[in-house]
This record gives sequence, structure tokens and C-alpha cells, in this order.
Amino acid sequence: MNRKKDIPILAGLTLVLLAAMLLSAKIGVVDIGWAELRGSAVFWQLRLPRVVLSVLVGSALAICGATYQSVFRNPLTDPYVLGISSGASLGAAIAIILGLHSYLWGVGGMALMAGLLTMLLIYKIASIGNRMHTTTLLLTGTCFTFLAGAVISFLMVLNQDKMESIVFWTMGSLGSASWNDVGILAPVVLLGTLCVLFYSKDLNLLLAGSETAKSLGVEVEKVKRILLFATTMMVAFAVSSCGVIGFVGLIVPHAVRLLTGPDNRRVIPYSIVAGGLLLLLCDTLARTLMQPAELPVGALTAIIGAPVFIILLYKNKKQF
Repeated sequence: MNRKKDIPILAGLTLVLLAAMLLSAKIGVVDIGWAELRGSAVFWQLRLPRVVLSVLVGSALAICGATYQSVFRNPLTDPYVLGISSGASLGAAIAIILGLHSYLWGVGGMALMAGLLTMLLIYKIASIGNRMHTTTLLLTGTCFTFLAGAVISFLMVLNQDKMESIVFWTMGSLGSASWNDVGILAPVVLLGTLCVLFYSKDLNLLLAGSETAKSLGVEVEKVKRILLFATTMMVAFAVSSCGVIGFVGLIVPHAVRLLTGPDNRRVIPYSIVAGGLLLLLCDTLARTLMQPAELPVGALTAIIGAPVFIILLYKNKKQF
């Protein structure tokens, strides 16, 4: 399909996303009538920032997943393979145990700092001179993920009174979303997205292999470092705002590729909308299915996303 034909399709999908955001912000424990929206504090101060944050996080995770899968040429790579989310979760768990809830952005700030420190540590281990060893990077990230998970489990056993808060963080929750969170995350996602879109053609060449990309004029190591830094920043800030939400970065890029083809100049824009829609749907269900109780949104992303992804794989299995 001609890429020019994608413009009206993406515009239509964006309108669907905006309509879904408005509808999601309207419904909840207290249903708000259309005539009451303008003056409703619940709508403007509680639900709307949560809706906007869910779309930002979903889009960011989908973009990062698409980027990692192309950079590493590995279909099983997602935003959490580098261990950044696990490091952020460990930082959040420590903050919860230390009782930093009362401090401004205490838990989120600790999660962000831990995620970024994890990124620097893993990159340092995987770097040989000015070159980054991809296999070492993936293996180090995987090992750190298991290590951080074990430490978090150990901390929960020792602090059972804080277990529920830690579990909810590690499974993701947008319940504490605010305009402050949106204001912090939005610029990071915007800059990261523009960076990935700018290098989307180079991402296509990286899929053919580093040597091939280099022969075609791509500064492979430089492009990899820039893309990994931009996407890791998005992941770290996203996790610090709502905890760990898995599966979005894995299934959304795959689903988009099955429907649009492998060209990242198309995959990235469609992933932005699809990731936002998926997480918006899951978060809406998380806060309405068992109201007034709330479900962890990370569990719903897997419950909804996995069957849809399996169906897409089954229908398109001849492509593999």
C-alpha cells in the first residue's frame, strides 16, 4: 500500500482514539453526563489526566518495542528486555518500604533514578570501547531482570505490610495519575518519538544487518546509541509514572507489522495510535470492571493482548 494512503487512515484512527479518550474519561464509579463535563472537577482533575497518561504510556511502550525489535533484529525483544523496568520497579519498592509516599514524586522519582542508573550500568557492561555488544546487552538486561525480581520478592517477604503496594506497582497502575505526571512524561515521549521517526529509515536498514546497513551509509553504532538512549528514557519515565506495564511493547509492534508490513516508516506511526488505544482500553476496564475496586492494568494488557496476538499470528502464520 502506498504510504500516502496511510495519512487519512492514521487521521481516522487518531479521531477514534480522541473519541475513546473522551468516552473513557466520562465513565467510572460516578457517571458524568455530557452536559456536566465542562464544570466537572472529577472529569478535569482525576479522569482526564489518567486517560491522557495512559495514551502517552501505551504509545511510548509500543514505539520502544518496535525500535528494540529492529535494532536487535529479535522479534521477542520488548521495552523490558534491557532490565530498565525491573530496575525502576526495584527503586519504587525501596521507596515504598522507606515510606517516601508523602514526598513530592517520591516513589516515582526513586523509580526513575533507579531505572536510569540501571540503564547506565547495563550499557557500561555491554560496551567495548565505542562499540556496544548487542548480545551482551540483551543477556545483561535479562539477568538483571531476574535479579531485580528476586530482590523485590525478598523485600516483600520482609515487609508484608507493604506487599500490596509493591505488587500493584510491579503490575502497573494509573490510579495516581495527575497533570504533573502528564507534564513530565509528555515532552520525553514527544522528543523520543520524533527521534525514532527521524531514524525510521535507518531502522529498516538495520533489519538487514549491521554490515549491510554500514555499507549503505548508516553510522550503525551512533544510530544504535541514539535510538537506545531515546527509547530507554521513554521507558524509564513511563515506568516511573505508573509502574510496570508489560506486553504492550511486545504485541503492538508485531500486530502492526502483520497488518501493515515491516516498513518502520509505517510501523512507528501506527504503533503510536495502537499502543495508546490498547492501554486506554485496558485501563478503562481496570477501573470499571470491579468498581469501586481496581484491577492492575498490567494484568489486563496480557489478558486482552495475548489472545488477540495469537489470533493474528494464526491468521498470518504463512508469513513466518
